[in-house]
Amino acid sequence: MTTAGAQSDQRRALVAIAISQLFVLALWFSTAAIIEPLESAWRLSGRETTYLALAVQLGFVVGALGFAVLGVVDLVPARRLFLIASIVGAAANAALVSLGPGDATVAIVLRFATGVALAGVYPSGLKAMAGWFESGRGMALGVLVGALTVGSASPHLISGLGFDWQGVLLAASALALLGALVMTVAVGDGPHDTGRTGFQWNQVGVVAGNRGFRLATYGYLGHMWELYAMWTWTAAWLIASAESRGIGDDWVPIATFATIAIGGVGAWVAGRSADRRGRTTVAGLSLAVSGSCAVVTPVLFGESALVVVPVFLLWGFAVVADSAQFSAMVTEVADPQYRGTALTLQTAVGFLLTLVTIRGVPVLAEAWGWQWAFPLLAIGPVIGIAAMVALRRSTFAAALAGGRG
Repeated sequence: MTTAGAQSDQRRALVAIAISQLFVLALWFSTAAIIEPLESAWRLSGRETTYLALAVQLGFVVGALGFAVLGVVDLVPARRLFLIASIVGAAANAALVSLGPGDATVAIVLRFATGVALAGVYPSGLKAMAGWFESGRGMALGVLVGALTVGSASPHLISGLGFDWQGVLLAASALALLGALVMTVAVGDGPHDTGRTGFQWNQVGVVAGNRGFRLATYGYLGHMWELYAMWTWTAAWLIASAESRGIGDDWVPIATFATIAIGGVGAWVAGRSADRRGRTTVAGLSLAVSGSCAVVTPVLFGESALVVVPVFLLWGFAVVADSAQFSAMVTEVADPQYRGTALTLQTAVGFLLTLVTIRGVPVLAEAWGWQWAFPLLAIGPVIGIAAMVALRRSTFAAALAGGRG
């Protein structure tokens, strides 16, 4: 195949895989975007609301850990796993529309099942994209995480356009099925795909024994400490801030969508920059900016939306900008035959950590008020920056971004 033909195939794969991920990840925040209508329709208690928010996260963790231990992402072709998991997630999400008061436990179970399904979607999408790119992998995975970010935010946009809660849920499931179709029909396996490996019980041990993997994952943990708690509770913080000022909050759904979705631009910009300037440098800078935004939130509380929203947009841009680079680091330092397991294991432990901060932020808000709910999220970026410094000084830096670190 000519160079021009190979580049054309790469571009087509980039677009198709990104669109697939964007559509399927609409399932993630499908209930978070409509939590107030659900609280009313299902008569949820405060505890049930929190468990509903945590269920998809916990399902993802359980699914990802199981997939990592069993090596599923290296055993099952990436696109096939993506298809199966997308269909299961769409079905579990759509089933929520039939529920009513007294069905909170069923809703939590269905959200848990959606999370398990998404654990098959995200790592397999990363593996499929990595199979198409060797040079420029940071950019490609940045585009993929950008698509994930916009997709995760899309239920807020659908809600902001006036859909009722059933409409938001059904729209998210329809998008997921469309994403599964695009992945199946519009893209094939890439030339750098690692194929399938035989099952080995020690796969996780081999991956975890790699110091480069561990340092990249420590950075990822710092990033994840902050990311999903910020995404999950931004709307609640903005509403509380507006109420303290005595103004309406009709603008909050669109502002929340924009805050999350702008991370898609951040992931793309950071990906292009990381391929040229080094992954550890770009990731460390992103962590510094996002952590600083978390620290200043108490000063913003109760201010005009014209002051608050630009800072949250900067936070949304930076908080996800580094995400793809931690995945790219893993693909570059891990043994290629265990690439899928390494990506899944990193993702699993990262999302396990998010359970702490997603649960912790409302606890802090109840004790101290929403004004002081976010600054402790900056602990994660501090730890992540330290990991990036250590990785840049290690021998593994030579494998990152063509030797750029």
